[in-house]
Amino acid sequence: MRRADFAYPLPRELIAQHPLPERAASRLLVLDGGSGALQDLMFRDLVTLLRPGDLLVLNDTRVLPARLRGRKTSGGSCEILLERILGERRILAQARASKGFRPGAEILLPDGARAVVVGQREDLHEFELDRDALEYFEGHGSMPLPPYVEREAMAADRERYQTVYAAEPGAVAAPTAGLHFDRPTMARLKGAGIAFAQLTLHVGAGTFQPLRVDKIDEHRMHAERFRVPEETVAAVETTRRQGGRVVAVGTTVVRSLEAAAAGGALAAGSGETDIFIKPGHRFRVVDALLTNFHLPESTLLILVAAFAGRERVLAAYHHAIAGRYRFFSYGDAMFVTPDPATLSMREARS
Repeated sequence: MRRADFAYPLPRELIAQHPLPERAASRLLVLDGGSGALQDLMFRDLVTLLRPGDLLVLNDTRVLPARLRGRKTSGGSCEILLERILGERRILAQARASKGFRPGAEILLPDGARAVVVGQREDLHEFELDRDALEYFEGHGSMPLPPYVEREAMAADRERYQTVYAAEPGAVAAPTAGLHFDRPTMARLKGAGIAFAQLTLHVGAGTFQPLRVDKIDEHRMHAERFRVPEETVAAVETTRRQGGRVVAVGTTVVRSLEAAAAGGALAAGSGETDIFIKPGHRFRVVDALLTNFHLPESTLLILVAAFAGRERVLAAYHHAIAGRYRFFSYGDAMFVTPDPATLSMREARS
């Protein structure tokens, strides 16, 4: 398949620039991946789509204030966007400056901090800071809003571009499907007999990188760190045994679960994954998906299409555009059930 197979026209005004005043006030488009049927609901209606014994799997990564602006000692401003922390003082980052960076170049940062370029990995740079990196970014960085949010990060983004259950620091982009949950919604779901489990995938800035090849089979994903704990594996097994569904909250959860089940059965563990889920993938773990709307020609849209069928997903997107849904990170959500043909050697749970 080709990149253009996942294109769709999106009016710019539908790209949400700010979150709604209330997290759970978002709209929710329901897509039946078997039939293509659509239903317009509100996120608060999620409880009506689930049933006792279902399991919601959340990504508990916490977004770091990952963006810094500085200047080179040789002159000229620059920007550093953290990709990951490699050690106490060493980081891997995207970096932009008018004349690029050479090894040994020194960067002057806020509060008198300094960083030196010590290496390069493809299009990312390694920097050595003169102080603890995590502490410094927490104190002086700004939230790394996606490039399609065309404004500066504000103080409110520190709370709203973060899930209410964020716990493990390390992401530089939010697992945005989780942004719709507030504490009352989670309590209502638990009261209805819905179970919760957590895993961690630290979303990297590469999640916003566009496909640069025409044939999607030639695309190579950026690697991201993930961990699936024993407790989550046990929760999935219990859910299966009792006839419930495993509902992934976000594409990051899908990638983590499917990567952890690549050997056949879901296994606890941690490491890095560059799994690219595209049409033809057979899903081993996930029975339903809660997700936001994704960029045209993106790997995230391709993942959703692999789950519910390209034609049905694109038809749902056209429906959402006609209905003036809000798109992308601060936008509305979808609840997607699979095309049964995409499930690997197991009975579809409807």
